[in-house]
Amino acid sequence: MVSEKTAFRIVVALAGLVPVGAGLAGALGGAAVFAAAPDPFDLSLDSHARYLSGLLLGIGLAFWATLGRPEVHGARYRLLGAVVVLGGLARAFGLLAGEPDLAMRLALVMELVVTPAICLWQARLARNAP
Repeated sequence: MVSEKTAFRIVVALAGLVPVGAGLAGALGGAAVFAAAPDPFDLSLDSHARYLSGLLLGIGLAFWATLGRPEVHGARYRLLGAVVVLGGLARAFGLLAGEPDLAMRLALVMELVVTPAICLWQARLARNAP
């Protein structure tokens, strides 16, 4: 039987594939990675997309860096979780302009549902740690 801590590690490792993969793709590919980008050749938009993708990559790597002893990283989970939720709320505000593509809707679920659930689970692990 898999322990709760091992299950948590697996979930965080798999969930981390999203920000690491998307962040790396955007950092390397720029605005052209995002099909809905108005003009992937706009250098300012491209620069901004690469910067934000680098932040996303860093967030994913920071979550992965906790996998050794996730129960002791409560402050990191709270900070990273707050950053991700804030970004998700900003994305949700953008829904006022219209509905984005499926990838962006799935990102919203990761930001406003999955990440907070992982943070709550980490807090439970920390409370139950020996």
